Amino acid sequence: MNKNAIFSMKTKLRGIPPPVKAAGGSCSEAASGLEIRPGGMLVQKRTSDANHNSNPKIKVRVKYGSSHHEIALSPEATFGELKKLLAGPTGLRPQDQKLVFKDKERDSRAFLDVCGVKDGSKIVLLEDDLSIERRFLESRRTAKMETASKEIAAVRFEVDRLAKQVMNVEMEINGGKKVVEAVLLNLIELLMIELIKLDGVAADGDVKLERRMQVKRVQKYIETLDVLKLRNSGLRKAALQHKIFTGQMPTTHENQQEVQRKQLGNLGGRANPGAVIVTTKWQTF
Repeated sequence: MNKNAIFSMKTKLRGIPPPVKAAGGSCSEAASGLEIRPGGMLVQKRTSDANHNSNPKIKVRVKYGSSHHEIALSPEATFGELKKLLAGPTGLRPQDQKLVFKDKERDSRAFLDVCGVKDGSKIVLLEDDLSIERRFLESRRTAKMETASKEIAAVRFEVDRLAKQVMNVEMEINGGKKVVEAVLLNLIELLMIELIKLDGVAADGDVKLERRMQVKRVQKYIETLDVLKLRNSGLRKAALQHKIFTGQMPTTHENQQEVQRKQLGNLGGRANPGAVIVTTKWQTF
């Protein structure tokens, strides 16, 4: 049996019409629209037009909540590919989507045509339960961070106001001017209140770093006021000594002498010495 007979038998078994041998040409050249695969199998030749005609796109209608989305894709596509196409119009990530077709959730690896999806089929899109819970936790965390950020901003505004007063007091004391100690104590107390507020703020990430920076800032101002308080106390003692040395303020010993003089003066004003009365009887010799 020659090669042509064997080739003819193979084509009959596969349902392919036998090629017509052209004059001066071989059987393979005469086989119009056929090609030989690397394994030796003769199949119909594929062209871009043939692929386009054999694999037309279908349109499916996807319901998500109260909205509907019409998606065009190949019937041989998977449900995972459909999820990727739905990510844009719905805002849901593919891993957060659940596609239900004919009252059954479909796996992302399942093919549309195998599951019976046709042109005009209706599919329901649901959000995954874990995704809903995760999104809820993220929204709570975001709201918590926004609240913490506002609280820190309010503390920062108040600390800015107190910082100006601290600078003014520091300039006065460094210039040799005595400041009332109550002013320093009041500033320290107000800064301590802001420090307590910062301690009660629960924050993460960048907000936590901002809180830490404000805590260090408040502590620095409190330490500055403590130093100024000691320096201001030294100025008060120096002023007292200056008055004593210049005679503007008597010493403690001088004060005691002055008090004694006043007491003797008062006694002299009230008592009249008059005549001396002798009560002792002396013996006459």
